[in-house]
Amino acid sequence: MKIKTFSQLSACVALGLFCNLANAEAFGFDRPGDGFSPEIVPKGHVAWEQALPTLSYDDGYHAGEKYSQLTVQGDMLFRVGLGSDFELRLGWDGPTWQKSKIGADQQEIHGNGDMTVGLKRAINTHDDQLKWALLAQAKLATADDVLVNHDLGLADSNKNIYTVGSSMQYQYNDLIKTGITMLYDYQDGDLAWSAIPNIQYKITEKLSGFAEYRYRKQESLKKESVVNNGLIWALRDNLQLDASIGYSFNDSNPRFKAGLGAAYLF
Repeated sequence: MKIKTFSQLSACVALGLFCNLANAEAFGFDRPGDGFSPEIVPKGHVAWEQALPTLSYDDGYHAGEKYSQLTVQGDMLFRVGLGSDFELRLGWDGPTWQKSKIGADQQEIHGNGDMTVGLKRAINTHDDQLKWALLAQAKLATADDVLVNHDLGLADSNKNIYTVGSSMQYQYNDLIKTGITMLYDYQDGDLAWSAIPNIQYKITEKLSGFAEYRYRKQESLKKESVVNNGLIWALRDNLQLDASIGYSFNDSNPRFKAGLGAAYLF
């Protein structure tokens, strides 16, 4: 009798967990792109978003000499649902490998990247088609010294970056949704802001495309314009794969970025 009761209880718990996961459908991951989704991870769930990997290529001139730098990162983000409208975000740039060349000199380095901690809060818009969320996060300068203090001096200053942001998204119909992300960064006395309008469109039932434009301006530096495009393959409601490529329209320092990724909601 006890065994039967225990079996029934176990079945009820399993059914409850299954239903809870089913209620998490139509969830929006933050991958890919430079913006972030206004979606919140359902309470009690965890979203794991992983690069497989991310590659970026920079070239230009440093101290009057031609340079190039290839970076490969296994960056990742964990999002934890704390409530119906609140999530905790823990990120890591992951293991990083760089190959740099300036003039005739060439070097390869590797190490672990920075970490990020943040909170995201959904705002009730009283409109089923319009979603809005606010973000506050800090990127902690925990990267290995070899990734910051190398000869080219191309890496960011070894200082924390504090960011606040806003993301809005409007669902026009079953095929198209548009949005915009605004980010404001503070690092070591310098301010920067970014505007990232985007569009996502369905190609098939499970395959979607996206495009975004990022305009960024930091104090004492030239403006930067980036275009990102990619594909999102939703295998299931809680599992997606993605591929993206981006290009920075900066004549003095053109940058290319590409990557594959996977995201899973537990």
